[in-house]
Amino acid sequence: MLDLHGYGPSILKGAVITVELALLSLLLAVVLGLIGASSKLSGNRGLYAGATAYTTLIRGVPDLVMMLLLYYGGQVLVNKLSDFLYYEFNVDWFFQFDPFISGVLTIGLIFGAYMTETFRGAFLAVDSGQIEAGKAYGFTRWHTFRRIMFPQMLRHALPGVGNNWQVLLKTTALVSIIGLTDMVRVAEQASKAEHAPFKFFVPVAVVYLLLTAGSELFIRWVNSRVSVGVVKGD
Repeated sequence: MLDLHGYGPSILKGAVITVELALLSLLLAVVLGLIGASSKLSGNRGLYAGATAYTTLIRGVPDLVMMLLLYYGGQVLVNKLSDFLYYEFNVDWFFQFDPFISGVLTIGLIFGAYMTETFRGAFLAVDSGQIEAGKAYGFTRWHTFRRIMFPQMLRHALPGVGNNWQVLLKTTALVSIIGLTDMVRVAEQASKAEHAPFKFFVPVAVVYLLLTAGSELFIRWVNSRVSVGVVKGD
């Protein structure tokens, strides 16, 4: 990357932080999505109600508002809890919210709701006859899930997961608002100092474009791998 008045290395480091943030958020989102989808399909009314409340709440609140609520609102709650423990029990405890961890938690929670619906639809797309066949052959629920449901669900879910990943990747730019020194925040500080927004934000836009384009190629490759032997139109 060009030197950019000395800000180039900092923007590059910020790009690495952005990728780390996106990957960890994706991991959390996938875990939450699988839990949420399983809860909605479990047949348990309590689990279904909890998962539905989660997806409805998260998808109904703007991403930026959710991030500010968790980072600033969460810190206020922690401060109050810390004061309570100190004055009531003489326990000196304090926790400072970290922008990176807060970003991972917030983005993971947000996209976990979208992944829930993606995985739920993918599970429902698996032919129920094959599940019944697995039971007839004496498969346990775990073996049925691992050998029959999950491989086929993955093929159906991959396009939705890929779309969510592309949006998630761009959503990481919001984390700069809570103080994380990612490439967007570095570019913002540099543009203010040098009065040259195009010089710093255009390279950041190019980095995002390269990341999304590379992700698209990788997703196509993975999709071709999991679809080996599948007749088009299935």
